Amino acid sequence: MSLRNAGEAYENYGSIAAVQPLLDANESSDDITSLGGALDEGTGTEGKVQQRRQIGVISAVFIIFNRIIGTGVFSTPSTILTHSGSVGMSLTMWLLGAAISAAGTQVYITWGTAFPRNGGEKNYLEYLFRKPRYLITSMYASNGVLLAWTAGNSLVFGEYMLKAVNMEPTRWGLRFVALACITFAMLLHGTALNWGLRLQNFLGIFKLLVLFIVVGTGFVALSGHLHVEPPRNFENVFEGTKLDASSLCVCLYNVLWSYVGFSNVNYALSEVKNPKRTIRIAGPVAIGVATVLYMLANVAYIAGASKEEITGSGRLVAAVLFRNVYGPQAERVLSVFVAMSALGNVLAVIFAQGRVNQELGREGILPFSKLWASNRPFNAPLAGLWLHWLVCVITMFALPPGDAYNFVINTISYPLSIINALISFGVIYLSRQSGPTRWPRVGPYAQLAALAFGCANVFLFVAPFVRPPSGGHPYEVLPYWTHAAGGWAVFGLGFAYWFVWMVVLPWWGQYGLVRVEKRGSDGLVVYEFRRIPF
Repeated sequence: MSLRNAGEAYENYGSIAAVQPLLDANESSDDITSLGGALDEGTGTEGKVQQRRQIGVISAVFIIFNRIIGTGVFSTPSTILTHSGSVGMSLTMWLLGAAISAAGTQVYITWGTAFPRNGGEKNYLEYLFRKPRYLITSMYASNGVLLAWTAGNSLVFGEYMLKAVNMEPTRWGLRFVALACITFAMLLHGTALNWGLRLQNFLGIFKLLVLFIVVGTGFVALSGHLHVEPPRNFENVFEGTKLDASSLCVCLYNVLWSYVGFSNVNYALSEVKNPKRTIRIAGPVAIGVATVLYMLANVAYIAGASKEEITGSGRLVAAVLFRNVYGPQAERVLSVFVAMSALGNVLAVIFAQGRVNQELGREGILPFSKLWASNRPFNAPLAGLWLHWLVCVITMFALPPGDAYNFVINTISYPLSIINALISFGVIYLSRQSGPTRWPRVGPYAQLAALAFGCANVFLFVAPFVRPPSGGHPYEVLPYWTHAAGGWAVFGLGFAYWFVWMVVLPWWGQYGLVRVEKRGSDGLVVYEFRRIPF
């Protein structure tokens, strides 16, 4: 790409490179191209040392796939069938969620191709919203730090583990087993990184095998080999369908929760070989394989358990399937399998979130940034992992029984819907700008995907404020709008933090803030803000 007509330099904001070369008017293509080679190696939080690119197409596929395949497909079908009202509508919701996730994958491919560097949504939001400085970074930081991403799968681990040992998952028993799970994951990744990665990779393969076993069990059920009366779920498949906005929103939250991870490789693009080519291949392959397995797993549940058994099983629908096909002993064995799958997902998510906290610490955005940025004493982000552990533990123990899992899913999904809507419409907005700082041309398919993904996410953050009909309430105790209020409160805390830190205190103390680069005692490049008196 020729640089002879490079436009004016953009403002050096956050981790976005200072100079962005632009396409020649005659060099536009249907596919978006990189905004600049400077971004390939990255600046800002990654320092000035070139990252080693070692992730190929296969590894990138598994980075996405291992994050997507967690416990959602084992634990959410009951909620989705309950709120959709019918088998046919439940399967339709899974297909719709797959289509939305495919559109979202294209949006992240568009951004990842333009910004082939580590950081994901943080970089994209900073590029879209450059002023006031550090406001969008602070709001994104509150979303990354304050949400209990690992709590839901820790609770699933506890429920299935107690089921395996034939114990009733009481309120405190469930929470203490979940606490043991997330504490083990935090300590393993924080003190013995190599062993944590080995176990994480092994469980990544294991949970894929578990999903294949569930799919295979579905074929056994379809052949009529059941220990119970065969269900007739494939007759009148749309009977009882619910079409109110609140129910559809709850269904989509749960489906999309099962697909969370399609953007996972965007956080590590500085380490990907030929990132623009790799991301275009890895994303669609991972989403396609996951969709096929998810649909087959849902057919398995419908073939092996009655509608009443599925809706009454809570997060144990896979265990019900095994009991009906193979007997009670097999149910307990499957419970161990799903619990191990949940542990694998807990390890994968807390591994990533610990590094999110560390990166935000290295940016100098968080209070006590030096602590969260550190790799001491085990050459791993133990402090960042502990911060995420603390948020998850508070969430698990503070929420009322019965609502904890659904609240965690919905509260995480809600702010993510807002972020996804912003970056989706951002693609369209930037594609239609003109002048020397225009966004490189994006093809019609990518713009259509951005529009569809953006509109879907607007629905997801508006619908929760609509009162659900009788029987469609998403919680047992909490108000139906709790997760929506919680999502906006998270962003509100980020805004309040920025306003005090960047506006009120400098005005009161008569000083300005200047960000400077340093190298920490553990060798990592970090940033800190220094006060300059007026």
